[in-house]
Amino acid sequence: MAKISPVSAKYIIHASIFIEGVVDKPDVIGAIFGQTEGLLGSELELRELQRSGRIGRIEVNVDTRSGKTSGAIIVPSSLDKAETSIIAAALEIIQRIGPCNAKIRTEKIEDVRVSKRSFVVERAKELLKELMDSVMPDSQEIADEVTYSVRIMEIRQYGKDRLPAGPAIDESDEVIVVEGRADVINLLKHGIKNAIAVNGTSVPETIVELSKKKVLTAFVDGDRGGDLIIRELTSVAEIDYVTKAPDGKEVEEITKKEIHKALRSRIAVEQIKMEIGTRNGRVNGSRIESSRAETSGFERRPLVTRTVVPQRMGIKQPSDDEAKTFRRMSEELIGTRGAYILDDKLNILGKVPVSELPVTLRNISSAYAVIFDGLIDQELVRIAENANVQHMAAMDSKVKPQETKIALMTANSR
Repeated sequence: MAKISPVSAKYIIHASIFIEGVVDKPDVIGAIFGQTEGLLGSELELRELQRSGRIGRIEVNVDTRSGKTSGAIIVPSSLDKAETSIIAAALEIIQRIGPCNAKIRTEKIEDVRVSKRSFVVERAKELLKELMDSVMPDSQEIADEVTYSVRIMEIRQYGKDRLPAGPAIDESDEVIVVEGRADVINLLKHGIKNAIAVNGTSVPETIVELSKKKVLTAFVDGDRGGDLIIRELTSVAEIDYVTKAPDGKEVEEITKKEIHKALRSRIAVEQIKMEIGTRNGRVNGSRIESSRAETSGFERRPLVTRTVVPQRMGIKQPSDDEAKTFRRMSEELIGTRGAYILDDKLNILGKVPVSELPVTLRNISSAYAVIFDGLIDQELVRIAENANVQHMAAMDSKVKPQETKIALMTANSR
């Protein structure tokens, strides 16, 4: 008898079977052939379809537990969609197998060509990738690879501190000071050869000496580490300009366009020092006492220092320990655009983006304090009051002290 294998089938019928008794596989197969005989006419007779190869070997897998049998039936078919569907429906007319009641249900009809097509597509992707990796690169790729290799080879060690630097330090009137070797390599890759690395937060003597002879531009990462480098550089060396990579990015990973944009937008160090002096020095002849001296113009704001709201009836002022905790958490959040929500024991209930803070406060009833990297406004205060928040600390506030019963703390408090 000619039989068709599942590999050559176009469709596969998947059916489940449940029998109220104990039967064997031959009993199920016999019932399928016997009870569908003559049901669909001679053209769809299962025995003839299997003999001609249009229905494959019927597979039955059964398992007997507690005196009942259940399992699955698989019928491969090379008939068309309509005829295959008729065969699948015919299986469900079987109600007894041997002496036992039975129920057969067709679960699905699988189109084998779909899975084959998916295999072809995935395999074609793999073969194409292997081909692209193994074929000879075009002339532009060769030129780019050679140029990149040559520029990497140009990196040198400069001065007594043997700092990583580009080849044009001595002949250039201006020098770009970056954080590490990878930053120098990225600038070399994009044709900038007058860069030198400090290799850490401690400024080497080589940079100090270089700053006396060259125009120096500090080019640092767009994170808090970059702020620390600026602080150190401006305090010990004669830096002329300062610029940063985009927020959250490092100099070693930014593109040529981002590099040139950052260098074009550099600012004079006098502006940085003026901002520092405004925060920590004299303003209009009066001394500003700060809990922490800010030395980088690139930090967004000074850290939280004291409350905006004076002692007033009905407003609970933070204790010294609470104020210390709020100050520490505010420092952690600078530049993150995040928010901490605290309970009355100052445990962090959660950290959320500032953009999600209003929604979070609407759905929480145990918030005691909110610390976030952002601006306190009327809408947020209203939501916080409804959530029974007692304290809020942020970078700045649009809300006047008398407009809320919440004790406010900001970075710009004076």
